[in-house]
Amino acid sequence: MSILNGKNILLGISGGIAAYKTASLVRLFVKSGANVKVVITSSAKDFITPLTLSTLSKNPVHSSFTNEEDDNAVWNNHVDLGLWADYFVIAPATANTLSKMANGVCDNLLLATYLSAKCPVYFAPAMDLDMYKHPSTLNSFKKLNAYGNIMVPATSGELASGLVGKGRMAEPEDIITFIENDILDKLPLRGKKILITAGPTYEAIDPVRFIGNHSSGKMGFEIAKASANLGASVTLITGPTHQKVNHTLIHVVPVVSAQDMYDAAHKYFNTVDIAILSAAVADFTPKEVSSKKIKKNHSTLTLELTKTKDILESLGKIKKQQYLVGFALETNNELENAIGKLKRKHLNLIVLNSLNDKGAGFKTETNKVTFIDDKETITEHQLKTKAGVAQDLLTEIIKQIDA
Repeated sequence: MSILNGKNILLGISGGIAAYKTASLVRLFVKSGANVKVVITSSAKDFITPLTLSTLSKNPVHSSFTNEEDDNAVWNNHVDLGLWADYFVIAPATANTLSKMANGVCDNLLLATYLSAKCPVYFAPAMDLDMYKHPSTLNSFKKLNAYGNIMVPATSGELASGLVGKGRMAEPEDIITFIENDILDKLPLRGKKILITAGPTYEAIDPVRFIGNHSSGKMGFEIAKASANLGASVTLITGPTHQKVNHTLIHVVPVVSAQDMYDAAHKYFNTVDIAILSAAVADFTPKEVSSKKIKKNHSTLTLELTKTKDILESLGKIKKQQYLVGFALETNNELENAIGKLKRKHLNLIVLNSLNDKGAGFKTETNKVTFIDDKETITEHQLKTKAGVAQDLLTEIIKQIDA
């Protein structure tokens, strides 16, 4: 999954021959999971049709302040378009449009939207060689960069005039890659490696039956997605679950038993910066596992159980630079038990939730948590979606590691 997944991309197209490439650019944005809207100048319509762009983006294409074909003219609100966008991409950005952007000229819908936008703005220059080298164009680049806009560098090659040199708009695939990398480089967890455990473990009784619990794994999966969206490379070790994730920065390691999870956690732990162990690991496992299905020949069945290895405690004993986070699901003496676990297992942070809180625990879309750090600072949070809890947790971790 691209870092652009779920983002709102506003594509501004100005009137240059490279506008024909924007059909591919829109398709690539949509393929990355982004929501795309297009603002096009009148001259750009000589090179690419609004119908093509509308079909590909699945949204109306805007080119003027009102819908000219509509007898009951509707105002296309440039402010709303600018506020809707998470990222504004102007491609191709001609010398004319760049000069207007740099000097605050506002004579069409694209420029009005640009001046209203609050989001990051990327521009991909496209013009002939001599125009690209002209001092006024270079001054436009300088001004726009000073405003905080980000230039997608033009490339060299054969130009529409027949000259060979710099001025070609970057190819659509390269524009996408440039934007993705630029976003990732600015994310707070870029370059960090995070280990996350999620879901239940199943402890086999025989080839058919097992001991398990009601964990859905949703909390751990939300933490993994939020971590990746903040730029981290994530190793997600998950027990059996119906949860799914598709993200280029998340490597999923499926396991079944507590021993499997223990082995996988120790395999990856030494290479990570942060470990968040949210899995509901079985505390006990059958001492003997039958190789054949146990027949129902008696009215009772006695199982001898033995304790599983404590993954969190074992990692706490060997941690070096890692920031280690554990979870505590409690039903009584919640704070006392959570603080005891925090100290006993050498954690940097523990996430406490109680089955006594409505909407918290297993098989819910929500959770109500309290964070306790190794200085015993207690931070309570209200009931939120598990995605919201994941964001709060990572905000807390970033604050702690940056302190």
